[in-house]
Amino acid sequence: MKPFLLFALALAVLPAQADPLITCSGQYALCAASPTTPTGKTIVINGVTFQEGVSVCPVLTGESVGDAALIGSCAPPKGERTVWSLFSLEMDYPQAPTWAVVHAVPRLFVTTEGSGGMSNQWSYPCVIRPTKINGATLADCLGPINESPAGGGVVPVGATVLTSAPLDAAYPVGGSIP
Repeated sequence: MKPFLLFALALAVLPAQADPLITCSGQYALCAASPTTPTGKTIVINGVTFQEGVSVCPVLTGESVGDAALIGSCAPPKGERTVWSLFSLEMDYPQAPTWAVVHAVPRLFVTTEGSGGMSNQWSYPCVIRPTKINGATLADCLGPINESPAGGGVVPVGATVLTSAPLDAAYPVGGSIP
């Protein structure tokens, strides 16, 4: 996908107002190509209850963008070995299952019932795992399933979503296209 088109699609999944965006520099988790596993718990976002999911995401260092309304500042979340799951235009990074560095392949898909939904891991807390895999530092990130990073509403069945997760990924991390 051409860089400009990717950038335009990425902007489409971020909130329309520029105010709540914050640019960060440093460590962050990039979940753009990760699947999500339901935890069996729920998470409440803006008064709406969602199923909670956990994604394993690579920890990168560099420029990223977060939702200031959720993270407050670029300082890591409270706790030891923590980072925020943030967004970046990085295209080459460690990806499951081997965690080797590969080129991200953005794609669109339409949500379906069950594990054909999506998850939002943008601007949520992550705990860095103590052991690297294939040289990659990984983090466990918790976030809502079927919640839109663009405005926080419920992502319905039949919504179009942008992700870099592979075709067989359950609840791929992504953003719904308004």
